[in-house]
Amino acid sequence: MIPLTLGKIAEIVGGQLDQVSDPDAVVTGSVEFDSRKVGPGSLFIALPGARVDGHDHAEAAVAAGAVAVLAARAVGAPAIIVDPVPIDAPSRAMALEHDRDGSGAAVLAALGKLARSVVDTLTADTLTSGGLTVVGVTGSAGKTSTKDLLAAVLAPLGPVVAPPGSFNNELGHPWTALRADPQTRSLVLEMSARGRGDVAALAKIAPPRIGVVLNVGTAHLGEFGSQEAIALAKGELVEALPSAEDGGVAVLNADDRLVSAMASRTSARVVLVGRSESAQVRATDVTVDESARARFTVHTPVGSRQVALSVHGEHQVGNALAALAVALECGLDLDEAVAALDAAVPVSARRMEVRDRTDGVTVINDSYNANPDSMRAGIKALVSMAKSGRDAERRSWAVLGEMAELGDNSVVEHDAIGRFAVRLDVSRLIVVGTGRPARAMHQGAVMEGSWGEESMLVPDAAAAIAVLEEELEPGDVVFVKASQAVGLWQVAEALFASEPRVDSGAGKTQ
Repeated sequence: MIPLTLGKIAEIVGGQLDQVSDPDAVVTGSVEFDSRKVGPGSLFIALPGARVDGHDHAEAAVAAGAVAVLAARAVGAPAIIVDPVPIDAPSRAMALEHDRDGSGAAVLAALGKLARSVVDTLTADTLTSGGLTVVGVTGSAGKTSTKDLLAAVLAPLGPVVAPPGSFNNELGHPWTALRADPQTRSLVLEMSARGRGDVAALAKIAPPRIGVVLNVGTAHLGEFGSQEAIALAKGELVEALPSAEDGGVAVLNADDRLVSAMASRTSARVVLVGRSESAQVRATDVTVDESARARFTVHTPVGSRQVALSVHGEHQVGNALAALAVALECGLDLDEAVAALDAAVPVSARRMEVRDRTDGVTVINDSYNANPDSMRAGIKALVSMAKSGRDAERRSWAVLGEMAELGDNSVVEHDAIGRFAVRLDVSRLIVVGTGRPARAMHQGAVMEGSWGEESMLVPDAAAAIAVLEEELEPGDVVFVKASQAVGLWQVAEALFASEPRVDSGAGKTQ
């Protein structure tokens, strides 16, 4: 963050100083809502949580070096206090689900005001003096992977700030924005939505100059009701962009009709990306290697080049095109951009992480989250890796769990994924769960032809682990995916915890 006095922060957020002996004391460190991460010069943000209230940890945060606390009540330590916001019903905001008295809403709103002020300062002269460029990314699937690719390709231009993992909501968004400082050249932000107005609200906290919309799928369909409603929400990003005359750029997926149609909703300059001939940044001759890493020719207004991605899955082609388009818009040379894109590796945990065991078993850990589109993309990558083995086709295992927030379409979507796994000829399917969605996925697989015992339904991760430990053979490929709450990351981690060891003397596995 840029250095700010406590008095200035109070002015920005509309708060009052309490127990502050020196209003000119300067916050020089990070802004933190976890008291364990507070260091010298920090500003501690007091928010209510599931188990504890940040206000109760204010004194400990100051003792650890925080200059003050942003709070909704007196905390017995130097603080900037904002008035609680009256609430009539539980907040839809994930970060405020434990807010019972409006204190969390007040502090979160103040955090957003602080982030906006800092971003406005850093972006004031972006187009003329090389200041901060804010890039917003939204879509039903691929936001985190694209954010990581963007961070990689923009790095040659200077320091980049991007959220860790999927820190993309009303708390993670301003927290990430406040990581930017005068040396930061690019601020890359994921923008999630659980309802109409969410993306617009995030865009007000850190107004993007460049907006990327990847796709409109069926994630959160239960909350939105239709893909058209999802498109309305995702399109709030392009509506928030500056005009073309003021440097605004909308990067849209030409291969998704609901996304490409957003061109009519923005005054920014539109850059289409994809495999369609209408795309200005276009991929042709796409192939994948034995590790499901895509190779393709990219065509741009400044030339064509060969791209060889290090990330896994053919679905990464669209993400890479979006990242490349943004890099070119920010002034990066095409050769530098392609080199950075080729070298980019997965950064965020549990998203298409590919690791090999000593016995040749390959584990694809994509267990952070799931929706129908990302589930299909992952299964395609699994099958691609299994069928392109050097010596012979490898057995493929899909360990899948429930996809959350699909509403009335949940059973149908889970049934379709089970059938999809069969159609792609996955060797074995392990469906984890006891609810209707899991049963529907298993039943869909069983009903899709005569697949016999290739699909099994198990109650939990421990049962899935037991099956794999008993039946895995050297060279098998295992894909693990479900919504985060299912906890299937335990399966991937267990496969390495129980990895066969190599006897260095005999050269044999044990």
